[in-house]
Amino acid sequence: GGSQAAPLERPKSSEPDRNLRQRTSGPCAARADVTAVGESRLLSLPPSVVGLLWPAERVVVGMRVCKHLRSELILHCSRIVLVRRAGTSLDDRCVSEDFRRLPVNLMVTLKGSSKTQFTSLESLGECKALAHLELRNNDIGTRAAGLLSRVLGKSKVLAHLDLCWNRIGAKGAGALAGMLEECKALAHLNLSSNGFGDTGAGVLAGVLGKCKALAHLELGSNGFGDEGAGALAGVLGLCKALAHLDLSCNEIGAEGAGALADVLGECKALTHLDLGTNSFGDEGAGVLAGVLGKCKVLAYLDLSCNEIEVDGTRALAGVLGECKALAHLDLSDNDMGAEGAGALAGELLACKALAHLNLSDNNIVAEGAGALADVLRECKALAHLDLSSNGMGAEGAGALAGVLGECKALAHMDLSSNWIGAEGAGALADVLGGCKALAHLNLSGNMIGADGAGALAGVLVECKALAHLDLSGNLVDDEGASALAEVLGECKALAHLGLHDNNIGAEGAGVLAGVLRECKALAHLDMRYSGMGDEGATVLGMVLAGVLRECEVLT
Repeated sequence: GGSQAAPLERPKSSEPDRNLRQRTSGPCAARADVTAVGESRLLSLPPSVVGLLWPAERVVVGMRVCKHLRSELILHCSRIVLVRRAGTSLDDRCVSEDFRRLPVNLMVTLKGSSKTQFTSLESLGECKALAHLELRNNDIGTRAAGLLSRVLGKSKVLAHLDLCWNRIGAKGAGALAGMLEECKALAHLNLSSNGFGDTGAGVLAGVLGKCKALAHLELGSNGFGDEGAGALAGVLGLCKALAHLDLSCNEIGAEGAGALADVLGECKALTHLDLGTNSFGDEGAGVLAGVLGKCKVLAYLDLSCNEIEVDGTRALAGVLGECKALAHLDLSDNDMGAEGAGALAGELLACKALAHLNLSDNNIVAEGAGALADVLRECKALAHLDLSSNGMGAEGAGALAGVLGECKALAHMDLSSNWIGAEGAGALADVLGGCKALAHLNLSGNMIGADGAGALAGVLVECKALAHLDLSGNLVDDEGASALAEVLGECKALAHLGLHDNNIGAEGAGVLAGVLRECKALAHLDMRYSGMGDEGATVLGMVLAGVLRECEVLT
């Protein structure tokens, strides 16, 4: 509120003041080019000084800071992420003044009054160099989509546009279509979850063929069916640069899958295809199988939750050997059964690049698990295996156990909800010590009891890389908890331990509490619904009071 300090000269060194930096704890925390700036520190500085502080490509700031800095900050940073703090909203002053002359990249939340929102969108027209714009989950709606289209249609450099979760609808799709035709540089487009339906999909299809630079297209969760898929199929062959296509969570049936199959062979650059959660069944899987062999660079294929049974699985299996680049295959939540799993197993050997395999919730039972086990030892690149919810029992777990020691790259395994019992847990325990890369193991919902927990406890020390272990919902009691407690202190990498929905009482909680001090890496302990009562919670609380660090305990 006082007089502004005189501008300072830029320091000779370009190195930022480390004391004014702190990492954000939000979604951007993992980005090496992101800097989070504490509001209290910034608000004590004159705007003219702020631009001297960071050479980082992105600066994450809160709304109060943005109001204070005005345009000073954006003149010194190539990209900015503007984040709205909880309980606040944008106002016209901040939006209109701070969006102008933004150099390259903007990710912004436009929550607030309609007046604020429209003022915000109009200001985007002045960002002449804006190449990356994310406006996801802002309830933009049909009317604002029209304004946005008029504003962005003038852009010559916009390459990345994300408008997912905005209720734009079919009418809004019409408005966007005009803008898409003008944005010649557009390479990445995400319009998921906007309720376009068949009509909106058809309108967009009319212009997508003219987007020659388009490499990434997401139209998931838009409620279109065969008609919309057919309209899109009519132009996809013209998108020669298309590498990523997501049409998941729509209502595409066999007819729509057939229309897509007719053109997918022309998409020579396609590496990622997501058609999960549609309803094309065996017939649709069959027609898609006929063209997948032509997709020579396809690395990611998701056909999950599509009512694919034995015939469809067999058709897909027949072409897997031609998909030499395939690294990620998701056929989860279908109904291939043991016969389908057997057909698939026979072709997996040809998928030399396969690193991620998800066949969860397919009722493959013990027979299917055994068929897969016969070939998994040869899948040298396999790092992620999900066979959860398949009813394989102890017999299936035993079959898998016989080969797991040979899967040298396996880092993530999910066998949850398979009723393997103590016998199956024991069989796995015999070989887990040989899985040197295993970092994530989920055996929840398997009724392994105290005996199974004890068997696993005997081998956990040998799993040097294990960071995530989930034994929730397993009837583990105080005896099982005590067996685990004896070795937890030696599990140096263990960061997440799931024990919720068991029968661990006050005694077991007390024994676990006694070793928490030794678990130096443990950051997440989940013991919800375990029956420890006030006594067990008190013991845990007393220990945690002495070891409080970045440890999340859910009780």
